[in-house]
This record gives sequence, C-alpha cells and structure tokens, in this order.
Amino acid sequence: MSQLTRFTLSLALLTCGTITAADPSVSNGLIAHWKLTDDGKDRSGHGHHAVEHGVTFAPTGAVFDGIDDYLQVPDARSLKLGTSDFSISVWVHTAAQMKDVIGDIVSQFDPVARSGFNFGVMDSVGATSAQSNHRHLFFGTDNGSEPKWIDRGRPGNNKMTWALTVFDGHLYAGTWEPGPGQAGHVYRYAGDQRWVDLGSPDRCNAVSSLGEHDGKLYAGGSFYSGRGSAQPISPNKNPGGRVFRYDGERGWTDCGKIGNVYTVTGLVSFHGRLYATTCDSYGCPSRTAACYRYEGGTEWSFVGDPGGRLGAFLVHNGDLYATVFGKHAFARYQGDTRWQPLGVAPNTGQTYSAVIYRGRIHLGTWPTGTVFQFRGENQFQNMGRLGEEKEVMAMAVYNGKLFAGTLPLGKVFRFDKDQWTDTGQLDTTPDVLYRRVWSMAVYQGRLFAGTMPSGHVLSLDSGRCVSDSHALAPGWRHLTAVRSNNRLQLFVDATCVAQRSDFTTPNPNLDNQRPLLIGFGQNDYFQGKLRDLRIYGRALSTDEIQTLADSDR
Repeated sequence: MSQLTRFTLSLALLTCGTITAADPSVSNGLIAHWKLTDDGKDRSGHGHHAVEHGVTFAPTGAVFDGIDDYLQVPDARSLKLGTSDFSISVWVHTAAQMKDVIGDIVSQFDPVARSGFNFGVMDSVGATSAQSNHRHLFFGTDNGSEPKWIDRGRPGNNKMTWALTVFDGHLYAGTWEPGPGQAGHVYRYAGDQRWVDLGSPDRCNAVSSLGEHDGKLYAGGSFYSGRGSAQPISPNKNPGGRVFRYDGERGWTDCGKIGNVYTVTGLVSFHGRLYATTCDSYGCPSRTAACYRYEGGTEWSFVGDPGGRLGAFLVHNGDLYATVFGKHAFARYQGDTRWQPLGVAPNTGQTYSAVIYRGRIHLGTWPTGTVFQFRGENQFQNMGRLGEEKEVMAMAVYNGKLFAGTLPLGKVFRFDKDQWTDTGQLDTTPDVLYRRVWSMAVYQGRLFAGTMPSGHVLSLDSGRCVSDSHALAPGWRHLTAVRSNNRLQLFVDATCVAQRSDFTTPNPNLDNQRPLLIGFGQNDYFQGKLRDLRIYGRALSTDEIQTLADSDR
C-alpha cells in the first residue's frame, strides 16, 4: 500500500463516523434480511421473499454467474425508503482475476423517473480508449434531478483530454499536446480546477490510453497528427506505440514497444493479463493495427488482427472484445491469435466505444451518431441517434443512466427510455469543425468528461452519489452503504473509504414502483457470491458496522 493510500484511509477513519448509538444486536430498524445461504427468503419477518432467477445457493453464500442470475423482490410499502436514512449491509466475494465486470449488488431504480438507488461495483473499459474505472464501489440515489456540468480546468496545454482513469484514490488524465516542443502528459486531479503534472512518459504527442492492472497504473503513448479531428497537423512526429508503468516518485518505467505501431488505443486487464490495442491514425507512416499481450519486462506478444483499425476494448461474460473500424466493426477474442468478427451495425463505418448497460453490450458509432445494442452475431438493435450528432465516443453508466459524448458539437446525452436527452455542450470552442467528448470516468461520485479541442475536463452530479477510488480487493469483503441526513458513506470491512456531505438540496425521495433487484441493476448482472444482505431503515453507527463486519467471517 502506498504512503498516499495509507494517508487517504487514515483521513477517512478520522472523518467518516456516524453519530448514532451502537446496538450490539444490530436488529433495530431492520427492514429486510436475506441470508442467501439456502434460499432467497427474507428472515426479518416482513415477508420480502425474493423470486429466484438461476441463483445457486450454498452455505458460503449465493452464487451469481454474471450472465443472467438475479433475485427479484416484489415492490412493497415497507421497502419504500422515501427521504429517510437507510443502510445496506452485505458480504461480497469476488475473484482476483476477472473475465467479466463485477456488476450491481442491489438496486431499486426507476430509469424513466430516474428515482431510486444503485449499489454496485464499477468496471468500465471502452470509454473510449481507457479502462476508466476498475473494481470501484459505487452508491447513488436520485429522484429526477437535472444536473449541470462544472468546469474542472484544463490539464496543461492539452488540446484533447484523451484518457481519464481513476487509480489509487485519484483521477488521472492522459493528454494530446501537439504543439512545437510539446509532448503528451499525464496529470493528476487536485481539486477545483487544479491538475498536477506527472510528466511525459515518452516524446510522442499523446498519452492516449490509461488503465489499472495488477495494482499499477499503465499509460500508452501515441502519435496523432490531428488531421482526423480537423486540427492543424502536429509538428511533433515522434512515434508512439510504447506502454509505460507509473511507479510514483520513481516516475515512469518503459514497458516496451508494441510491434511496428505508432499508437496505443486501448489498455485492459483481462483474466490477470494486460492487453493493448493499436490503431495507427491519419498521418502515420505505418498502418499496422493489431492486439498484443504484455509478457513482462519490455516484451509484448502478438495476439491477432481482427481485420481493421482497432479502437476500444470491452470485457463481458467471460470474453474479451474490441471495436474495429471498417468491415469488422466488432470482434471477440478466441485465444491464441484468433478473433471472431461479429458484424457491422447498419450505416456504420467506425465503432468507437463500448459499454455494458442493463446487462447488454452497447456500441457508439460514426457517421450517424447512433448507439446500437449488440444482440448477437450480426444482430444490432438501434437505440437511437443522439440529436443531430455524427459520432458517439465516450460512454459511461452512471447512477443508473447511460451517458454518451459526441462529435461535432462536443455534447453529452443521457438515454431516457426511448430517447436521448441533451445534458449540455461541454466544448464551445469557436471556429472549429469538430468538438469531441472523448473520455469519461466516475470519480468521487461524479461523472467526469474530457474534451477536444479546448482540452478542459468537466464534471456532473446526477442525483447524490459517492464512490470509492480504490480497487475493491478480491475475496470476501463486508460492504456497507449509508444515507445519513445530508451524507452518503461507503464502508469496506468497517473502514469508511468514501463519503460526501456537500449536497445543497434535501434528500431525494426514492419511492418508486419498481421491484428490488439483488445481483442486477442498470449496469450488469453480478458475478461472484453474496450473503447476509440486510437493509435498515436508519443509519447504522460505526460500531454497528464493525459488529456486522466481525460476524460470519
């Protein structure tokens, strides 16, 4: 654990305590209690028994396969939380090496009214060229709020915030800085509109990809001419194609050159291995595009060419996917150097981004500015065009809703039932042909988005949300989410890891007519084990949370 991480956890311990008296029995205010060892029955006496959908029960806890297993609890008056304080306590087991996103733990959310709560673990890969969130705990509430974007400043002199990633308690940005004598940098967000410069890993003009793997932050470098974004051609012609590891105060460690490429467009941790996509852009002397796997040191092995310029990665239901430009717009990795083409969405020339929303893959495309839901090989369901935009880039599922960034106006849209709602234009640079919202990440309970050509990063609050910025450790963990008056808190093994109390409006009313879902929600089906899930109609104290965390280990 880094010195900075220890400081962050120590600060959390000092500032995150609730002020309610401890109850050794931890039974007062119990609304529902599912042991999840034998069945989905509620042991609280309130009759909130769950309808079982494929879940396997065992003495160690209920097993959820991450594909279609979940429990559904019918709506009931006593499950309505309204504006009251409440707490969720649960034991969660996840594997160390994942071939899927972890998914939702428990939720009761109406996506039309945007009312209810979401509690789960975020794993976001294809947004657009970064693994933006990796095993990050999230808790959010909402009741139809109408959020506004806030400017969080411009990292350095960048003209494109190419990658946003949350790692080890902080938000990091990789940038395109194409001017004379400039190079791509990595910056760490320091609050308000401040960014700390962590240097240039390489001489190329862009840090185009960021991602966490095996407890370390990795960065991929690229040469980007700017022509594809209708920008002046960069005088910095230094090739990219290298990956670097951030070693804190020791700086950046070169992890090797990837083949004969000039760009690194995606990084992802999949089943314990680090993979990279490459896609040489306009103006490159080489047009090599392929996928590679990191073998340690400075070695990378070729693992196939899906048949076109590669974009974003995606991990889902045991498989590794990649978006592709051209005749193979989406492909699945089959091991060794084999890739299976999965077809091209209608009227699509390039597939930029991929995200899991409500258990299914969604793809952002060009040139019609449309999002498609992938339904199987050569099956794509049109989810609608985002205004009059032409390209969909960064996408993220945030507090129960799907958000997507666009070109040419640099807007962000929210998917509301059967239509896309314009949440605002993030880049208003005058006299340019294209503006992009290329990158997204969830940090400190907010959705952050990076732009081109202004290079600014903006954030949005959708309802009231809190998130942990450290990867959830594998194995059994006791998790607690608490709403207490004007505060949201997250606890892992009885340690408060995140809290927010900077809200200016009253608690949102969470009442809706939707069933309560265990192991499913607006993101994805849960993969792992759950046991001893409890919901309280009050805020648990730190002593009570400790009692629950000490029990049933």
